[in-house]
Amino acid sequence: MAEGMNTAQTTDQVRDDARTAAGWGLGLLLPMVFFCALVTLSGPRAGRCLTYGEDCSPVPGWLLYGSFWTSVVAGVAALVWPRARWTGARLGAVVVQWCAQLLLAGLILSYA
Repeated sequence: MAEGMNTAQTTDQVRDDARTAAGWGLGLLLPMVFFCALVTLSGPRAGRCLTYGEDCSPVPGWLLYGSFWTSVVAGVAALVWPRARWTGARLGAVVVQWCAQLLLAGLILSYA
């Protein structure tokens, strides 16, 4: 009987951890974009790109926007996902959210 209770508590903890990770990801998304853009714009390469149109990064804009919106949609999906169903899918949404968010940070910083 004690094993069943431990399993239920562990599953509830995983569900709460996924929700917490999704919430942190959504909360950190805009500050991450702001500070990555600030670092990028303070570099000499970005200055040349903005001033003369030279040495700009070849990263397409749709990839930046796609990474941002993928992170938002996956994070919201993980937050509103029903607690009792498909815990693995919820964890997968959190992984997709964080991967898209880290990709976005890398793409923004690649302009520097």
